[in-house]
Amino acid sequence: MAKLIAKKGYDWKYSVVGGVTRVNIETGEDIAHLNELDQKLWTVLSCPVKGLEFDEKTLQLMDIDGDGKIRVNEMIAASEWLKKVLKSMDYLLDGKNHIDFNEIKSDTDEGKQVIEAANLILSKLEKTGQGGISLADVNEYMAIFEEKCKSEYTADATETFTPPYGDQSDAAEKAVNALRQKMDDFYMRCKLAQFDEDATAALDVQVEKIAAISDGNLSENIAEIAEYPLSRPNRDGILNITTGINPAWQSAMADLRALVLDSELGGKETLSEDEWTAILEKINKYTAWKDEGEKAMNEAIAAQLATHAAAIEPVEKLLRLCRDFFKLIHNYVVFKDFYNRNDKDQAVFQAGKLYIDQRCCELCVKVSDMGKQAAMAGTSGIYLIYCTCTSKAKGETMEIAAALTNGDVDSLYEGKNALFYDRNGLDWDATVTKIIDNPISIRQAFWSPYRKFGKWISDKITKSASEKESKQFEEMTAKADNSTTELATNMAKANNQMNAAESGAKKATPFDIAKFAGIFAAIGMAIGFIGQALVKLTAGITQHWYNLPLMILAIVVVISGPSMLLAWLKLRKRNLGPVLNANGWAINSKIRINTAFGATLTSIAKYPKLVMKDPFADKKTPLWRKIIYWLLVIAAIAFGILYFTHNLPWQKNTSKNVTTTEQVEETAEIEAPAATEDPSENQSSAETE
Repeated sequence: MAKLIAKKGYDWKYSVVGGVTRVNIETGEDIAHLNELDQKLWTVLSCPVKGLEFDEKTLQLMDIDGDGKIRVNEMIAASEWLKKVLKSMDYLLDGKNHIDFNEIKSDTDEGKQVIEAANLILSKLEKTGQGGISLADVNEYMAIFEEKCKSEYTADATETFTPPYGDQSDAAEKAVNALRQKMDDFYMRCKLAQFDEDATAALDVQVEKIAAISDGNLSENIAEIAEYPLSRPNRDGILNITTGINPAWQSAMADLRALVLDSELGGKETLSEDEWTAILEKINKYTAWKDEGEKAMNEAIAAQLATHAAAIEPVEKLLRLCRDFFKLIHNYVVFKDFYNRNDKDQAVFQAGKLYIDQRCCELCVKVSDMGKQAAMAGTSGIYLIYCTCTSKAKGETMEIAAALTNGDVDSLYEGKNALFYDRNGLDWDATVTKIIDNPISIRQAFWSPYRKFGKWISDKITKSASEKESKQFEEMTAKADNSTTELATNMAKANNQMNAAESGAKKATPFDIAKFAGIFAAIGMAIGFIGQALVKLTAGITQHWYNLPLMILAIVVVISGPSMLLAWLKLRKRNLGPVLNANGWAINSKIRINTAFGATLTSIAKYPKLVMKDPFADKKTPLWRKIIYWLLVIAAIAFGILYFTHNLPWQKNTSKNVTTTEQVEETAEIEAPAATEDPSENQSSAETE
């Protein structure tokens, strides 16, 4: 009798996702038993803290050793800590960013720490008695505390330094910096005028420049006018701040006068270089004090915030894990968000969408290391488009890798521009920098050899035509330059050859035909073999009507078969793992992208069926004419097949007549010896008688 063996450990549930068997994490009990899950069954062994579409602060709180990676042991540690704080692990399934106190264990040290930190925050915010706390309460408390630290530090720092222009010092600093370069340029021009008086006119604005723009609206050329000197240079090196100022800089000069010069100059209308240097020294000291003070303030505030954050960290950690931990599990253990295929629950590594060539690539990954990508991404079997994305709004640049899993690749090339939308909907200008060519579909692989061959022929023809054109042009110019010399040289060579031929005519070796007989025989045999092969091939094709389409099919299979087979093998092994590994992930299982799933990752433009008239469309052939053309083509093909297979009516009669004649001749040849008597035999018999 067979014994029933009891299963040890937790009863895990499994599912097949992406062609790979994975563990299901669906309940609070599943999360509570993460420490019992065999590490070999985890999809990910570690993921980076930075560069993901996930709250970085949550990952930093989970990163125990601070190495910038979230490993399996840190995921388990977070699960174990939550078990000591929450009464029910099912609370994590909804992803709430707030929690009621009755959901927290009050009989554990971890639970008590959370409750104490929560009460501290709520008391400072004067929100006691609300029965719970939210992540918004924590953020509000930290913002108030940070602002308080800044104000206290600024008050202490102001006592040790007096700003040069009082409350208007920041505005004065901005006004001085706006004209700093133009003022320095003016005084340098004055020094050059002192050095060489004749150079004064050259140092001033050129009349030709003004004349070039005077015909149009000068207000539209303000940017060019701003490039002219601030004022006309002089040998005295004195700037009149009221008159003679470049129109493009008059507004900036008015601000500088109101904020700085009126108080510094005491009503003077001129400004020397020494006076300007003294003003710059004041502003520079103020700027240095602000920079040093801001740096010291940031360091002091960061230290105070770190100390204070440590006191409230338990409640912040709980609230962030309640909101994010279940989502992180789906992107760590199972990759459920990736295979769900909806915009709401995208994977944490999906950076956004790339629109290019009437397609939308939804699998886009930020690239942290192009060197590793180049070494590893090719093994993924995915057609990858690497782009440099630039955002003018954010003033940032980033690299992405977009997976193309549907459509054709004819119009894709390095340098092509596209548009990328991040997860927040912000648009980025994208430029293709690199393409890793891999099969996209069996259909694309079928046509790939023909397209490559056509491109090769086109490139060869273009290159050859360009080379021939260049060579021909060079030869023509060379011949035109040296025509007289070449003619004389050719005539001399001709005379020498004629003289040599006449003197050596008697010594010329006669043509030896035997010497070339072997060559002629070899050429004749080769031509004969080629002809026989063509005759046999034609006979084989024309023997039966179906041989021609079979031969065409065989040629297609020979050309496209290897490409389709290779594509089929690669599509079966298409795996996102190497791309993520190059970004710092430690992928423990295959992340397959089969053909059906890949088709959902790249959407192609689809137009509705509309009846519209294009005024610039090519003239269409009438339907009746198309029918006649096709009937003629079909008739010609049918005639050719019947002709080569000898199935035409007159060919059948001819073949019968030929067969009858041949049979009569063969019968005559067989009966002829019996009917004919040998005269020598008759003569010998007569002599015997």
